[in-house]
Amino acid sequence: MTFLTKVFKHWFYLIPFIYLISCGQTENENSIQPTEVPLENKAPEIDYGFPIDSFEVFHGVIARDEFLSDILLRHHVPYPMIHEISERSKSIYDVRKLGRGKKYVILSSKDSTCTALSFIYEVNDVDFVVYDFSEDSVKIWTGKKPVDLVKCHSKGVIANSLYQTLQDSGQQVILAFEMADIFAWTIDFYRLQPGDSYDVLYIEKRIKNKTIGVGRVEAVVFNHEGNELRAYYYEQDSVGGDYFDRDAESLRKAFLKSPLKFSRLTSGFTRRRFHPVQKRWKAHLGTDYAAPSGTPIMSTGDGVIVEATYKRFNGNYVKIRHNSIYMTQYLHMSRIAKGIKPGVYVNQGDVIGYVGSTGLATGPHVCYRFWKHGSQVNHMVEEFPPSEPVLEKNLLDFKRHWQEIDKQFNDFTKS
Repeated sequence: MTFLTKVFKHWFYLIPFIYLISCGQTENENSIQPTEVPLENKAPEIDYGFPIDSFEVFHGVIARDEFLSDILLRHHVPYPMIHEISERSKSIYDVRKLGRGKKYVILSSKDSTCTALSFIYEVNDVDFVVYDFSEDSVKIWTGKKPVDLVKCHSKGVIANSLYQTLQDSGQQVILAFEMADIFAWTIDFYRLQPGDSYDVLYIEKRIKNKTIGVGRVEAVVFNHEGNELRAYYYEQDSVGGDYFDRDAESLRKAFLKSPLKFSRLTSGFTRRRFHPVQKRWKAHLGTDYAAPSGTPIMSTGDGVIVEATYKRFNGNYVKIRHNSIYMTQYLHMSRIAKGIKPGVYVNQGDVIGYVGSTGLATGPHVCYRFWKHGSQVNHMVEEFPPSEPVLEKNLLDFKRHWQEIDKQFNDFTKS
């Protein structure tokens, strides 16, 4: 065999050495160098704490009368493992709590058996429970999806109701309830007028760019009956957060304007009204708010229950002593809330009963009565002192805060 024959016969083994020699050559300015593009080192997608791309993923919804065993058996999980999952779940999140209509995720192996390795139950949009049985033992833990907080802006002019205006314009309707809570002491939301307007900054909660709800309202400008009302959320050390106007006064008063969030006023406080049932003229020393039967009735202020019972004309009713000056009463309830009885202390906004038409009533409503120094008065014309204002040491910082918020309002309006 000649030398050249031997070289060609073994050329394959010489290639790495030839390559090394060529790579070690000195570059010159006329040499053309290859363009090297490194491969993207893409991080695996993580969901529920798992590298989700490593599994076969099945999404489902728990059907009526369906149990965890029904789901897992379909995914080749044996009975002994299902029993262990059921036993171990009791101290963390009992599988008997899994509800109809709730979403779940199955992570299965990518082999031919496609056996389930983990079951993930979505308690709500954020919270989930993992039942992991990928190894010999069962592990169960709870978790939360990462939530992005995005500052958003909404504004509009009311045509008929605040709720309807938000709904018709595709805005977050929950803002109606948020604004009603913020201005509960200053605006009667049952008496909004066409032409009233709102401008609100709020935090929206999102998961993977999907909106799941509204966080805190940062500020609101509300125009009602020609008056501009402003509310700014502000947090103070050791005091907490609350809503204040530009003068640093709290928007919270001693009493809510009404015991219902949304309704309509059907009969006001008067010394002379024709009674629709008794068919005679008599005083009506309360304010009637009509609402669907079952609507929650709230205590308009902090206080102690002094009466929670039934009487022929009042129907089911609750009476609350707030202090040495004020008392309130709520009549015609369909039922009194659980736990509401004499001696129980309630906070402002606590549900004390539900709208009904018991007693002397023609339809579902609550008759709201208000006492001052033992006499019934018209709560709608009473002036109540505000809660604590911004602390003096924080006044300068609060001013800077609302000025920055107003700038954000302007920026959103321009964009």
